[in-house]
Amino acid sequence: MKSFIFSFIGSALLLAACAQKKGNQQTSLKNINTSKKIDSSMQRDTATFANGCFWCTEAVFQQLKGVDTVTSGYSGGHVENPTYEQVCNKTTGHAEALRIVYDPKVISFDELLEVFWGTHDPTTLNQQGNDVGPQYRSVVFFHNDFQKERAAHFKAELDKSGAFNKPIVTAIEPLTNFYAAEDYHQNYFNANGNQPYCHFVIRPKVEKFQKAFKDKLKK
Repeated sequence: MKSFIFSFIGSALLLAACAQKKGNQQTSLKNINTSKKIDSSMQRDTATFANGCFWCTEAVFQQLKGVDTVTSGYSGGHVENPTYEQVCNKTTGHAEALRIVYDPKVISFDELLEVFWGTHDPTTLNQQGNDVGPQYRSVVFFHNDFQKERAAHFKAELDKSGAFNKPIVTAIEPLTNFYAAEDYHQNYFNANGNQPYCHFVIRPKVEKFQKAFKDKLKK
């Protein structure tokens, strides 16, 4: 699944070329009208996102204020209780996804969407960096009409703003299933921080996220 062969020279050039573009994306994200209105009776809510390797995305959402738990798993496919190997074979229809349980009195769904779109490339179909396949597609799996409307609004506003050079291909789909991944996938970055993939791929992604969203981080 994961490629451990990286071109450091190419990565450096890519980061330099994308620096200005990334700043424009962050500005556009901040300018979108986010709704922080909440139902005061609601104690916890759940969001389900797919935006690339769940080792990477889990490490990002775990750090947000108001997020209680982040579970790595599989969503959007037709096979019940799929294994990691089955999903990697690209025949189950599932995407690597996160189930995020959060306190809407602390962080809103719109703010989660802001982090979602600000921490991956939503213009590449079935791919995030060196990870290629339908299991890495970009999806907001909405739980209700409110989430569907907010995700569609956010996506349209981002496309309109020109934050990305290409159209956003993120799918907005109803949540039909979520299967927790195997135990060894859970809390992966925190438990395996010295592994090559964690060191060279996840850590830089997390550090960028921390700089861009420092006001949303847990203390």
